[in-house]
Amino acid sequence: MISLENFSLPVILLAFAAGMLFLSIGINGLLLKFSVNLGAKNEQSQVRWASTTKPAFGGVSFYIIFLISVVFFTIFFGNDELLLNAKFLGLFIASSLGFLMGLADDAYNTKPLLKFSVQLLCALIFIFSGNMIQAFPWEWMNIAVTILWVTGMMNSVNMLDNMDGITASFSMVACVAVIMMLVITEQFSSLSLVVLVGVLSGIGGFLYYNWNPSRMYMGDSGSQFLGAFLAGVAIQFMWNGTDYYGQIIQAKQILIPALIFIVPISDTTTVFINRLRKGQSPFVGGRDHTTHHLHYMGLSDRHVAIVMVAISLSTMAVCVFVINNIRVWGNQHTFLFSALALAILLALYSTTRFGKPKPKAPTKNS
Repeated sequence: MISLENFSLPVILLAFAAGMLFLSIGINGLLLKFSVNLGAKNEQSQVRWASTTKPAFGGVSFYIIFLISVVFFTIFFGNDELLLNAKFLGLFIASSLGFLMGLADDAYNTKPLLKFSVQLLCALIFIFSGNMIQAFPWEWMNIAVTILWVTGMMNSVNMLDNMDGITASFSMVACVAVIMMLVITEQFSSLSLVVLVGVLSGIGGFLYYNWNPSRMYMGDSGSQFLGAFLAGVAIQFMWNGTDYYGQIIQAKQILIPALIFIVPISDTTTVFINRLRKGQSPFVGGRDHTTHHLHYMGLSDRHVAIVMVAISLSTMAVCVFVINNIRVWGNQHTFLFSALALAILLALYSTTRFGKPKPKAPTKNS
């Protein structure tokens, strides 16, 4: 172990974040340079939004930076905390499994049942490693909600990855939200912060290439990794975390992750409702997401991304305020913040009622 007695943790983390950011940019640039057709997604489909073929290697860079973060921690901080931390080992295994399943899906277009089975396995790994939602008095309900949360997030993050910069931007905000909560409540450990800062920087380096107009995508390897990783840290530090005053309140436990993850939750909920109403399978891709309908309403792809980032940043600010300022939680707070989450969901859902795809102009051969 290298001695860091002369350096403070914030200085170490800032230097580490800068290094990982530039490394991520370099890794993605290298992958982009040598991709050619390997890993490219054919975007001329009814699922993908863009009309060009681009490599989907972003998830590879996420996982590399994730591994480097773990190695960095073991070198500079020692490995005792890593080896004895069952919750982190569960997070590591589940995130790795999500990445590998996504990588297989990018390469071979795996069956939906196989994907769901792996997502279910990730949820069970969290449960058996002790990283299970503890928000209800009944153990069976905690287990059921944990399974629903993990599988739901892995699917939601994957489904949100339908337009340039959306999923990467949201994931960065989610990582920042967790980091801020850890710092405010002083619950953080060097392991948690190092890995979160590493993943945050890795996403930032990828976003350099993924912001509209993008040059590459994260692929299922990226969205499945992020879905598992974010679901896990949310369980540990949002669902099961305490606020600044050391309080654990059931309503607050539910509302904080709901608000932080309101963008993917709203998008997935909207897609499920509309597709079921039409008698379609909610698991088959299409151009009917809230992001698409914002575009149909007249926003450019870049402005759609900005709107989604603004929503995520706003809900993050609300959650930080809740944790830091509301000492006595009452029914009025539950009503107020539930109404906020519902209002955002309904606002995004309403885009599907007003934003309709414009019919294509007839061609000479039509």
